[in-house]
Amino acid sequence: MNKRILVTMFCMLGLAVSVATAQMNRLGLSGGIGAGGIFGDTEVRDKLFRFQSRGYLRYGFSQMVQVELGGGIGRVAGDGYEALLIPIDARLLFSPFELGNMNPYLYGGAGVLRISRDRAPNGVASTSSWASNIPLGAGVQFALQPQLLFEVSGGLNLTSTDSINGMVIDTKNDNYWNFLVGLTATSESGSADADLDGLTNDEEKQLGTDPHKADTDGDGLSDGNEVNNFKTDPLKADSDGDGLKDGDEVNTSKTDPNNADSDGDGLNDADELNKHKTDPLKADTDGDGLNDGMEVNGTKSDPLKTDTDGDGLNDGDEVNKYKTDPTKADTDGGTANDGDEITRGLDPLIASDDLKKEELKVEIGKAIVLDGVVFASGKSTISPESESVLEKAYNTLAQNPEVQVEIQGHTDNSGNKSANMRLSVARAKAVKDWLVAKGVDGSRIATKGFGQTNPVADNTTPEGKQKNRRIEFFRVK
Repeated sequence: MNKRILVTMFCMLGLAVSVATAQMNRLGLSGGIGAGGIFGDTEVRDKLFRFQSRGYLRYGFSQMVQVELGGGIGRVAGDGYEALLIPIDARLLFSPFELGNMNPYLYGGAGVLRISRDRAPNGVASTSSWASNIPLGAGVQFALQPQLLFEVSGGLNLTSTDSINGMVIDTKNDNYWNFLVGLTATSESGSADADLDGLTNDEEKQLGTDPHKADTDGDGLSDGNEVNNFKTDPLKADSDGDGLKDGDEVNTSKTDPNNADSDGDGLNDADELNKHKTDPLKADTDGDGLNDGMEVNGTKSDPLKTDTDGDGLNDGDEVNKYKTDPTKADTDGGTANDGDEITRGLDPLIASDDLKKEELKVEIGKAIVLDGVVFASGKSTISPESESVLEKAYNTLAQNPEVQVEIQGHTDNSGNKSANMRLSVARAKAVKDWLVAKGVDGSRIATKGFGQTNPVADNTTPEGKQKNRRIEFFRVK
């Protein structure tokens, strides 16, 4: 029977350990009273539990260890005997688990036991005696309030006497079991950490935080973490007032709980996350050259789109480079959007130039002569009067970005053939250089010289020679 009771007690202790989830302070002075039952373990048949009570004082030196001084009174009885037991002992309580509103513990100690027998078997007279006493057992505390605990404990008391029942029948000492239910009142020292948040009671008193609540402001960070690690206010769930709790900033968004605008873009972190859906850690979420705050509050462009108006120009270039409106595809209200105007070399701020300029009509695989492009005899220098014709060639390329051409140079038969070949190449290159200087991508223009090999008129007359000294515009794509 004794073994069954002991196993049952330790199973109850294991169950208490497995279901506990919080933590409890065990520092400082505490005291309590309890009442319950006592049951003899002697060589005769002992009866069921009789009443007993106990009072005690404890002092906690750490979260795991308490010292207890206490005394009690109770009766045991069995076949032919009844005795009053008054144990006085000192105990060491060991709490191996950091649990909170539930604190299981083991205890062991030593003391003295006063035994007063009212009756004994076989007519033995009533007597009183003293014996040594070793209490062993386990218990569990439950926090009813921050400084009031409900307590259940029980265990075996080993004595140095075989005469609790007034008889000496065998060599086994008489022992007894006890079970107590009671209340314990606790006090906490200033150096204790009642809620285990990393701050002592004295520190919490100075800060104004709740020493029995690890997270006073309910922001998801313990008071100790706020004070010691993040430097946030443990009394304010949102230290920087940006609309996000400190715990959410630290654990979820990774923003600075002490800075309402973590990325310095002019928008507070909560607005970026909840209202604008921008990145509170990135000043320019869409990477268009404008920070999120400027787009939301200034240009009114979309901080999540590089090209808000879809005109082919990113918002940053529109504002900083072209001075156009990033929310209007056609800033000047003409007939072409801003991106097309920039590509064609037009001014996106002037509507009057939006109409297509005169260009050459040339089909793929065909060439047209650039009539009017004039060179000095024997040279590749373009004369000023040639620019009106070249302007058409430029318009063709600027307004049709998909077009690719070959500039072909030709000469008359005057002079050396090799020199004429070199001259035709130089003149074709001069035309290309003029177009590139105007803004046409050079990769769209190839050059080729034919010298005097492809005449289109009779080289025996001045008029024919003039026609043969020509530049042709040949569309390859």
